[in-house]
Order: sequence, then C-alpha cells, then structure tokens
Amino acid sequence: MDAFFASVEQRDNPELRGKPVAVGGAGARGVIAAASYEARQFGVYSAMPGSKALRLCPQLIFVRHRFDAYKEASAIIRSIFFDITDLVEPLSLDEAFLDISHLDLTWTEVEDLAKDLKNKIHESTQLTATAGISTNKFLAKMASGLNKPDGLTVILPEDAEAFLDELPIHKFFGVGKVTAEKMKRQGINTGIDLKAYSELELAQRFGKMGRYFYKVVRGLDDRKVEPHRARKSLSVERTYEKDLHDHTSIDEALTKLSIELSVRLKKSEVTGRTITLKVRFDDFTTLTRQKPFGGISVEPAILKSESRLLLEQVGPLKPIRLLGLGLSGFDADEPSRQLVLDI
Repeated sequence: MDAFFASVEQRDNPELRGKPVAVGGAGARGVIAAASYEARQFGVYSAMPGSKALRLCPQLIFVRHRFDAYKEASAIIRSIFFDITDLVEPLSLDEAFLDISHLDLTWTEVEDLAKDLKNKIHESTQLTATAGISTNKFLAKMASGLNKPDGLTVILPEDAEAFLDELPIHKFFGVGKVTAEKMKRQGINTGIDLKAYSELELAQRFGKMGRYFYKVVRGLDDRKVEPHRARKSLSVERTYEKDLHDHTSIDEALTKLSIELSVRLKKSEVTGRTITLKVRFDDFTTLTRQKPFGGISVEPAILKSESRLLLEQVGPLKPIRLLGLGLSGFDADEPSRQLVLDI
C-alpha cells in the first residue's frame, strides 16, 4: 500500500488531502509512523523524529494514529487477496506476498490480474497500492518498491540479471543503513559489485546474511509464501461520493453490499457466526453494530434483512458517508458447502 497510514487519514479527512501529513508525534520524543507523499517531498519519512520532520517541513500536519481504521482497511484488502489465492503471507498491515503460481497464467495475464487487484482495492478502500511481480519473493519485493505510488512493475526472468546488476546496494531488500555504509566502504555500490564476491567471502564479511546476499544478487530465492493464519472474517464497504440522506438510497446501498458480500462468501465457501454493520456519518463519527448470525444461508436477501435490523440499532440517522457489512467467526472445521442452502 502507498503511504498506508497517512493515506487512510487523508481518505477519512478531506481537509488533509493534498497536504503534508505525518502520523505520529511532533514532540521531542515523537516518531513518525507514516508520512504522506506530500510530506516526503520535504524529506520526511517514517521512523524519523517528529522534531526533525517539523524542521524539514514547518507546515507538516501531525495526526494521532488510529490503528483500528488501519486494521479495517487491511482486512478488506486481504479479503480481496483471498478471492484470488489462499497463499497470502502478510508482512505487515500494508504489505503481503501472494503466490499465484497455481493459476498457471501467462505474464500478460498476471499483469492484468495485478491491475484488477489494484482496481478492486481502490474501489473498496479508496486507497492506492503498488504491485511487484516476478518469479520469487525477493524479486517481487524489489519490483514493488519501484514506480510508487499507484505503480506496477514486472521483472521477467530474462531481465532479472540486468536489473540486479544495476540496482544500488542500499535498495536491496535486507541491506540496512549500517550494512549499506559498510558495503560502500568496501567498494560495493551496486549489484554487480556485490556479485564479484564469493559466497565464502560474503559470509566472512557479513555472517549469515552474506549467504543471503550471495543468492539474491543472482536472483535466487527459494523461500515459499507462508500463510500465517486462516481468514477469520470477510467484509465489504463503500465510501459514497454523496452522503446518503434518505431511506431509499440507504436501502439501495444495503442491497448492493449484501449482494457483494454474498458473492464473496460463496466464492470462498465460508459462512460465519456474527454479522457486523459499520456506519460512518458525515461528521466522521463511526459506529458498528453486530449480532449473532442465526441463519445458515448467505443469500443476499437474508444478509440484507439482518443489516436492516442492525441499522435500526444505530438510532436516529444522520447523513451517511460510509457503509460496511461483514461476517466473522468462520468455522474452519466444517465446509460451508454443508451450510449454504439455496432456499
């Protein structure tokens, strides 16, 4: 994801859009957790002390972190990934590896798939992502760091050697600031410089990481994508260009959400024990209501009926900016094909 925390803040607060924003503290002990691209133009980056960031960019706007909002967006994004493959390895809230080798696609088809994923992420969260595509985790990771924001880079097998030879050493994944400085002192400035050393020499100079450097500079990485956990929920949500003011528009919105959620649940062959409705009003107040999901069907009509009951619990309605609907508490022990009935 592109400047994930800061982008969520700009999405949820229109007054922050187009302005330099930092998530974190401005005080002497404050640290930047994320910086918008407008802030990065002034040299402001994550992990930087807030006081230094303010010196670089006096007009910088500091906002407190809202991890619940970031987790919500991350869960939506991962549900989109799970529509493609179960082999999803999260690295953090805003980054993940996907293994799609089992789909047996051409490179052109893989690129089209990545474009579709990026579009779905934007449609569902109003956030942008940058994708990297290649034959292994290291090369894909390298590709994902290029052409940000909202980019897409493919490193084909036949292009990997030239790409790595020319890559500045500090941009190699796994080469930190201290290691990069040490390498540069030894005349290692690019990949082709690194490749001149034997595996033994690199191991002697950099320990266990030396063997890693020897492999990746040659484009070798046999690490598998390791899913960390099973999906526990699935949700859909929409932020509306115009606030929903009347019961008719709200009802139509709930219908569309129920249909989309039903399609995703059926495709994933899951059902759950708890249904949740999320409502964000025009003043950015956000409420969630949930209840046990007593039915065993995930048909749109049933999801719509349950969502309307939850909406009644919200109380007097104000103009609605966002609606979300989700199901959680998946039963991993029983295949949902035994639970989903067409009535």
